[in-house]
Amino acid sequence: MRIAVGSTNPTKVKAVENVMRRIYGDVDVIGVEVDSGVPDQPIGIEEIVRGAINRAKRALEKTNADLGVGIEAGIYPFPGTLTGYLDVQVCAVASPDGRITIGHSPGFEYPPVVIKRIIKEGVEAGVAMGELVRDPELKRKVGAIGVLSKGLLTRTELNEMAVLMAMIPRMNPSLFF
Repeated sequence: MRIAVGSTNPTKVKAVENVMRRIYGDVDVIGVEVDSGVPDQPIGIEEIVRGAINRAKRALEKTNADLGVGIEAGIYPFPGTLTGYLDVQVCAVASPDGRITIGHSPGFEYPPVVIKRIIKEGVEAGVAMGELVRDPELKRKVGAIGVLSKGLLTRTELNEMAVLMAMIPRMNPSLFF
């Protein structure tokens, strides 16, 4: 089975590879550069979902793979939080028959200074967080969640959760389709 990921970010590609190997066994996972069609820092659940779907569809179109996977991270308003926002990774999985399944990761908060920079300055969360901890490559490694969870959860693992959630209908076709 050939699976195309609509990103070349190693944390996203590795997450897809890890989950798909557990589901399907031997898979060929490739990352391809695609345009998400949303801002670099999506704000609002609709924008995040649209970015994930666009990435999945465009990866599928660009490669003729068996599945196209898009993962988009962003923040969305969430009541009762310290900053007013949570960050989630949304995963969309597209197949050639036009079927799209979606899932997302657990949500977490960024420090208030990061949210302020996102909202007021339009800075991408990964950039703001990378500057805060003095690691410009943070989003391509353990990610903000790796730093904020003190290493208990990496960005790859967070993305894996989103991928697995998006695969639930595909793993149970008789219940969903």
